Amino acid sequence: MGLTIAQKIIKEHLVSGDMTPGSEIALRIDQTLTQDATGTMAYLEFETMGVPRVKTELSVAYIDHNTLQSGFENADDHRFIQSMAKKYGLYFSRPGNGICHQVHLERFGKPGKTLIGSDSHTPTGGGIGMLAMGAGGLDVAVAMGGGAYYITMPKMYKVNLTGKLRDFVTAKDISLEILRILSVKGGVGAIIEWGGEGIKTLSVPERATITNMGTELGATTSIFPSDEVTKAFLEAEGRGDAYVELKSDEDAVYDKVIDIDLSTLKPLIACPHSPDNVVTVESLKGTKVDQVCIGSCTNSSLYDMLKVAALLKGKTIRPEVSLSVSPGSKQVLEMLADCGALTDIIASGARVLECACGPCIGMGFSPNSGGVSLRTFNRNFEGRSGTADGQVYLVSPETAVAAALTGEITDPMLLGTMPQITMPEAFQIDDSAVLAPAPEDETDQVEILRGPNIKPFPDSMPQEDTLQAPLVLKVGDNITTDHIMPAGSKILPYRSNIPHLSQFCFGVCDTTFPERAKAAGTSIIVGGSNYGQGSSREHAALVPLYLGVRVVITKSFARIHVANLINAGIMPLTFKNPEDYEKLHQDDVLRIENVYAGMDSGEMSLIDETTIFRCSAVFPKDRKQSSRQAACSNTSDRETISRSCD
Repeated sequence: MGLTIAQKIIKEHLVSGDMTPGSEIALRIDQTLTQDATGTMAYLEFETMGVPRVKTELSVAYIDHNTLQSGFENADDHRFIQSMAKKYGLYFSRPGNGICHQVHLERFGKPGKTLIGSDSHTPTGGGIGMLAMGAGGLDVAVAMGGGAYYITMPKMYKVNLTGKLRDFVTAKDISLEILRILSVKGGVGAIIEWGGEGIKTLSVPERATITNMGTELGATTSIFPSDEVTKAFLEAEGRGDAYVELKSDEDAVYDKVIDIDLSTLKPLIACPHSPDNVVTVESLKGTKVDQVCIGSCTNSSLYDMLKVAALLKGKTIRPEVSLSVSPGSKQVLEMLADCGALTDIIASGARVLECACGPCIGMGFSPNSGGVSLRTFNRNFEGRSGTADGQVYLVSPETAVAAALTGEITDPMLLGTMPQITMPEAFQIDDSAVLAPAPEDETDQVEILRGPNIKPFPDSMPQEDTLQAPLVLKVGDNITTDHIMPAGSKILPYRSNIPHLSQFCFGVCDTTFPERAKAAGTSIIVGGSNYGQGSSREHAALVPLYLGVRVVITKSFARIHVANLINAGIMPLTFKNPEDYEKLHQDDVLRIENVYAGMDSGEMSLIDETTIFRCSAVFPKDRKQSSRQAACSNTSDRETISRSCD
């Protein structure tokens, strides 16, 4: 039996385990990346391991999230990350150099390599044939220290593309179509491979849009073959030597196959507040629009920006619409400026923002109260824009431009003829904003620069064999990490200050939660299916830990979040019978018996002491080793790990 692309890469990097779907495997990691919203915590964790230098082939620290510096907090954390990179052997991408996924694709990604990043959209690298996965900060820290990355062996899904996209129908529409088909949890436990004759018509930036958005399916990752299209992109970046051909075997077997005819697709739009709430743009025609945002790691490539500039050229956006444009990297911005496309964008009335994540994470450019905002981003979770009642829709750059020019949701096909976009044969290379680490023999001279905002990790205590605690919060399905631990300009600067962050925990769902959880001392949370989808930020586990949460019981978990809970010392359980979720009520007192035996067997008893209801809960016993344990094994002084390894 033949192998898929992902299976070939996994086989080459397999440290332990067998490649049977559902079993635990450990992978050797070639590359890591971090960004500044998660990086500070990851580097504090790495520092405690006592490893003198990163052991990966390449590790890069990016500054792209918290570039709004309205106080000392962000600036201090950036200095800390820069000093850590210099001392421990990482490359450092300075603020303004661009969004981690766009820059990594341009300058560092290599087909066939494994990459994990402390950002859930790391699968962007699958656009050039990498096995690229989002992970929690501690998982990344362990990988930098030479440790393996543990995951559950995924199933293999195949999406066959046929035909060719019509003008004004884009890779973003392909992403929205697969979300419409599978939903935000339809890719859980799977790697999605894209193939078929149709992929030959898609450039690397288009493929990267699709693999980036694959995160919203809950998939472990997404991947394209490495082919002539990949080769041309790498050669244009001056990195042709990184190219290797990668394709699946003819007799590769897939657990699910989906066929999409590109020629039949229409412009699509995801409605508030979920990326899978997808309808045709045409069906919402006439809906008034207040704001349009173009950019983010999903649609900020040179190809995307050139299309935007061509459609805006000689035109002016509607006076009632505010338009922002965020190029994905310094390379993109410089090339836009050199060819005159930037002038066309500015002349239209658009506001050109920094090469950073910006509005995508609520870091500026929030919509007006109740405002309708069309964004080329990957997520439209409630409150994520920074405006609690903002109505955020996800669209392609073409649909975004159409709305900016008309003031309402408009089918971009009505704009007329799509301008012809000619991509350069060679990109402008300027790596001056990527700083190399200090030579290994000079690291002792590098001082780690710490600001007062960096606080110690919250401590976790050894789990009791019988735990009794109140159900302090019950939430529904598809709870995101933005629900658990919101982002935005007011909150993210405190990512290294868990006590301060705690006052915002679950603020979207219940503003009283922090106070009630602290008052309870020890508590339990109950949730529905796909709990913890979205961002990889481990703060969504560390903050509840600080507030006394010891157990989270759900119908199902998102992949990265369940790993983060285990690493933090919070026990993740799932209902053996999902219908039992309905029998538990907020403020009930729950008791879990024989915890340690249940961890070994994979099942334990749950008793609702308030209603005298008894049921069973399942523990993920296939996860044999947490990254927290791996971190402990990498240091001679276990006490330096501030979270208990017991």
